[in-house]
Amino acid sequence: MKPVKVGICGLGTVGGGTFNVLQRNAAEIVRRAGRDIEVAQIATRRLNPACSLGDTEVVDDVFVLVNNPEIDIIVELIGGSDVAREVVLQAIANGKHVVTANKALIAVHGNEIFEAAREKGVMVAFEASVAGGIPIIKALREGLAANRIDWVAGIINGTGNFILTEMRDKGRTFADVLAEAQALGYAEADPTFDVEGIDAAHKLTIIASIAFGIPLQFDKAYTEGITQLTTADVNYAEEFGYRIKHLGIARRTESGVELRVHPTLIPADRLLANVKGVMNAVMVNGDAVGSTLYYGAGAGAEPTASAVVADIIDVVRTLTTDPNNRVPHLAFQADSLSDFPVLPVGDVNTAYYLRLHAKDRPGVLAKVASILSERGINIESIIQKEAEEQDGLVPIILMTHRVREQSMNEAIAALEALDDIAAPLMRIRVEQLN
Repeated sequence: MKPVKVGICGLGTVGGGTFNVLQRNAAEIVRRAGRDIEVAQIATRRLNPACSLGDTEVVDDVFVLVNNPEIDIIVELIGGSDVAREVVLQAIANGKHVVTANKALIAVHGNEIFEAAREKGVMVAFEASVAGGIPIIKALREGLAANRIDWVAGIINGTGNFILTEMRDKGRTFADVLAEAQALGYAEADPTFDVEGIDAAHKLTIIASIAFGIPLQFDKAYTEGITQLTTADVNYAEEFGYRIKHLGIARRTESGVELRVHPTLIPADRLLANVKGVMNAVMVNGDAVGSTLYYGAGAGAEPTASAVVADIIDVVRTLTTDPNNRVPHLAFQADSLSDFPVLPVGDVNTAYYLRLHAKDRPGVLAKVASILSERGINIESIIQKEAEEQDGLVPIILMTHRVREQSMNEAIAALEALDDIAAPLMRIRVEQLN
């Protein structure tokens, strides 16, 4: 049987790792796939010194690969959304299968791409787009197919987790740790996608669609970053028995799906609370299996290449399969996707951590409690610290019971309007992950 020919678009960190894994593990891979897999062409504008390409043909135009009739599978590893979308759609139009690690591409354009792939009877595989080397998509789409998934919560951006780990373990400031993360290559020169939660929201959008059988809806994901967190918040959370993690949370409720990325207090004894550094972890709760945890490297050359090559092997295994009998892209049959709505964040119910600074006067705490009570918000616990020397304000830290976010928004607006309270308040959502 003739080899399956692959074209790799992009020879950066992941592209180089993919080429190296395919070469190094070639004998093992053919035993799994049942056929030889040959890298026929690579499109790149600069060579990767970590790769020994031998006589593999290299071009500088990705569309040479896309339009090469000899290539069976296009591996898109160039990143971004615009050119990558053109590459993938042209590959599909040419009847080629596609493997990609591009979370932004799938989260934003996935519905269009999957529809085009169905019409042409080709596969689009994207395991590496979420959590690097952790096979979370395969677990959700296949391993947990018997379950009604209730919720998914994950640390799905290693940069943010590294920053929060350093803030907690070493008492460092956000700005200080971010600078180190950039020096180490964990964060880009412009770290917005990582620290503001956009990268995690791309990944969560994909996870939620597969978990609940809904179309991809990145534009409806609520996103909040970690730039406003202080070491004081990290320490106060510890006093309450919690840790702060930047989580992506997708939950099925009676009225719709919650789709949100934000800093979150979780109990210190939860497994997710103890994931440190740049590692990723995703917890999935299903009605039959209960809670399961998937942990590992969420980025890097070979961890991500592990997922890319696994997708290539999957595609090779199913090349001769009737397209109608393949595993659906989003786990559910395309004509069975649900129109279950994604809830606005104001309709989410959760508990809250509030940190406010009050003037050191009698009756202030009573005013705070009254504003919360009027909106049906019950206080679970409270810490009041000594007045701070620089401004004489008293830090007050509250933990509340679960309440609708809109009610909390109204309460925060009323609290910040008080003359005795210095605005703005710090609000962090709290999840038990039971």
